Amino acid sequence: MTTDVFSALANPVRRQLLDSLREGPRAAGELAGLFSLSRPAVSEHLQVLRGAGLVREEPRGRHRYYHLQAQPLAEVGQWLHPYEHFWRERLRSLRDTLDKEFP
Repeated sequence: MTTDVFSALANPVRRQLLDSLREGPRAAGELAGLFSLSRPAVSEHLQVLRGAGLVREEPRGRHRYYHLQAQPLAEVGQWLHPYEHFWRERLRSLRDTLDKEFP
């Protein structure tokens, strides 16, 4: 099953799974333990991430380890790039407001 990267990132559980994999590979059971979801539910989320190419699965004996594959996130970065100036403008406004309120 192939999944669009943007669709995969739309779910907060999947984003949390990716965040937890930034530190390195983790076993499926360890990832499932991070959530109050059932193991099958977490497995479904991992399947979506695999389909989007955001993680790869490595079988080691009876365990499956998941690795972050960040390359597909470049597509997201390219899409977001034109909007960065809006964020910078808002952050500048926030900084100016804070500087006035808390000199």
